[in-house]
Amino acid sequence: MPFQPPPSHPPRVPAHAPEDSHTLRLPSARKRGDVRALRAAYRGQRRTATFAALGYFLVFLLLAAFAPAALTGDVTAGLPLGMLLALLQLPVTWLAIALYEHTARRRVDPLVDRLRRGGATGARGEAGR
Repeated sequence: MPFQPPPSHPPRVPAHAPEDSHTLRLPSARKRGDVRALRAAYRGQRRTATFAALGYFLVFLLLAAFAPAALTGDVTAGLPLGMLLALLQLPVTWLAIALYEHTARRRVDPLVDRLRRGGATGARGEAGR
């Protein structure tokens, strides 16, 4: 195939791309505010779960680094505090997951549902144009 020089100007892109039924169109300012609220809810949700899981682990690491004698003391006969804290890491992680799911159901899911209802209403309104 012989070499063909590029066209002098880029190809024309249609002004109106075909709509995908899976995209969420958000033209109004109220909906943009809802998206901002949704982003803030997701951000808060991630921070809460992250601080719960990593905060506990950080405390454990700081104790190991700066107060190792405290971790060697027995809580009960034969169970040192360090071992107990290490064993509690898994339940604390489960708690962080449960907290993440709880905040999703309580704060994030209602915002998503509201956006979906508004997006479906907006799509029906635009289809009638």
